[in-house]
Amino acid sequence: MENIVLDEVDRGLLHALQVDGRAPFSRIGEVLGVSDQRVARRYRRLRSTGMLRVVGVVDGRRLGYESWALRLRCTPDAAASIAEALGRRSDTFWVHLLSGGTEISCGALQRTAAERQALLLNKLARTNRVLSVTAHRTLHTFVGGRVGWAGLAALSADQVAHLEAGRGYARHAATDEPITLGPGDDALLQALSRDGRAAHADLAAATGWSESTVRRRMEHLCAAGALFFDMDVLPTLLGYQVEAQLWMSVPPAELDATGHALARHPEVAFAGAATGPHNLAASIVCRDDAAFYRYLTEDLGALPAIRQIETAPIIRTIKRAGAQLPL
Repeated sequence: MENIVLDEVDRGLLHALQVDGRAPFSRIGEVLGVSDQRVARRYRRLRSTGMLRVVGVVDGRRLGYESWALRLRCTPDAAASIAEALGRRSDTFWVHLLSGGTEISCGALQRTAAERQALLLNKLARTNRVLSVTAHRTLHTFVGGRVGWAGLAALSADQVAHLEAGRGYARHAATDEPITLGPGDDALLQALSRDGRAAHADLAAATGWSESTVRRRMEHLCAAGALFFDMDVLPTLLGYQVEAQLWMSVPPAELDATGHALARHPEVAFAGAATGPHNLAASIVCRDDAAFYRYLTEDLGALPAIRQIETAPIIRTIKRAGAQLPL
């Protein structure tokens, strides 16, 4: 993999894409004070390495889906193939191999109880190389997805405001009104899961719609909160060599405050409240083992509500946001 050293333009581009994944290169250039051609070249360079993607992500909660965090313990010869099979499923995301390669962690969005039972009670339970499965509902996300990772911050508040003012699609307005996907939406969302910056002409070809229909439908889905754009970046691009998952136990009265405290840590790429004995889960990135140790003992150690913690290094990521990663 190409060895890339980021400069101020690269870091500004990453933050800009986190703010607005479909921002035109011309507007990003305005914010960074460089030409749109320079921004486009930097984006193409980073994307060609596979280290950066913008992806369209479905917000399952707005569609009434259930979000589940799964943890599987497998026989040593089977974990990789089972993780890859999970990665190929359309209802999974963030599939990781953990620790010594015998444990898998992944998220799943289930549309119905029947889908959940088919995965947990039939597919996984009948696989004799899966030794154990735990599944807990993810109830709330503090950072990750719509809520940007603090580790990418490179722009000033004024620069962020300028980007947000030029957003080409409506921001989600809080509402409990139900949303239903219609014919053609699956093709649109699949195309955006592969490339969130896909041109309207390409999306029209994928759906069979006109470009104007594609624009209107994307506008509606974004405004309703069913679709958002996530900036998916390999932590190694930013100099983070260690990734790990954490499961913590926090008294219910302290859960919300502790989750929001975690969201302010630049090491935390995801934090969410869940059911089960470990009611706060997080994914973290650190420069190296020494930084990981300091984070555990100092930053997490300063949060008094954390009663218990379990950690597992991530040794391979099979799938991140959007489509499965190339194997």
